[in-house]
Amino acid sequence: MKGIITSDSHVHTAFSTDSKEPMEQMLMAAINNGYPSICFTDHMDFNFPLISDDSSIPLDKPPFLLDMDAYFSEIQRLMPLYPQIKIRTGIELGLKEDAKEQCAGLLNSYKFDFVIGSTHLVDNTDPYYDIFWEGTNEKTAIQKFYDATLENAKSGVDFDVYGHIDYITRYTPYMKKLRSSNLFDEDYYTSITNNFLDIIEAILKELINNGKGIELNTSGFKYGLHHPHPHEKILKLYKELGGEIITIGSDAHEAKHLGLGFDDVPEILKTCGFKYYTEFTGRRPEMLPIY
Repeated sequence: MKGIITSDSHVHTAFSTDSKEPMEQMLMAAINNGYPSICFTDHMDFNFPLISDDSSIPLDKPPFLLDMDAYFSEIQRLMPLYPQIKIRTGIELGLKEDAKEQCAGLLNSYKFDFVIGSTHLVDNTDPYYDIFWEGTNEKTAIQKFYDATLENAKSGVDFDVYGHIDYITRYTPYMKKLRSSNLFDEDYYTSITNNFLDIIEAILKELINNGKGIELNTSGFKYGLHHPHPHEKILKLYKELGGEIITIGSDAHEAKHLGLGFDDVPEILKTCGFKYYTEFTGRRPEMLPIY
């Protein structure tokens, strides 16, 4: 068994617009890692705008719309082929005001083990794209992201945990410039966490009050941030506010990134005050000890 974390609860495959990895390859990577369980959480972002400046995303159909019947069919096909691993069916919902009814309809129509809610769009633009940052200053743009996240947390959509709450930090213009040169500025990264702790606290309180959790998303390590999403300060604040539900996911879009950084997760959680992490089956949380 690799480390203490026994499952990756945030995994994307070719069913997501931004991945080309076959589901079976991800499954085999999980088995090779010694995981007894995996949860696929492919993207469903209703009303995602067509993207003209990203050649990796086709323009012949709306992006990030998951073919639900094909998705479930492939999972059902793989289950008897790989009985040594528990395959959990999840989804990552892109949350925004004009998608609330569609999200609710989807969750009423299909049975999932686990649902992640995430902020990918602010004013219908993904912070991943440079256009999001044009004509505004960094502080205003980040504030708008967290304001949108707070509204999404209040939306009433029935997700289980909020994904990568500080997603925007990896895409600020200065951060992208650093990453392009394989550099990192710890003081800068800490500052763009500290400067928004008030609104982040409001988000965390809303989630806790509604019985929802957060995830520790290790993709921050893949992006050269030297920290998970969210930053340890946010993880610790969530615990201090009374939060207990915390899932672990790599946000892998390629098999080589599945379980990335998981060996470091138990110590991170312990330092932030956690004794347990969470896995969902049938939308029910199971608390698992980290040490």
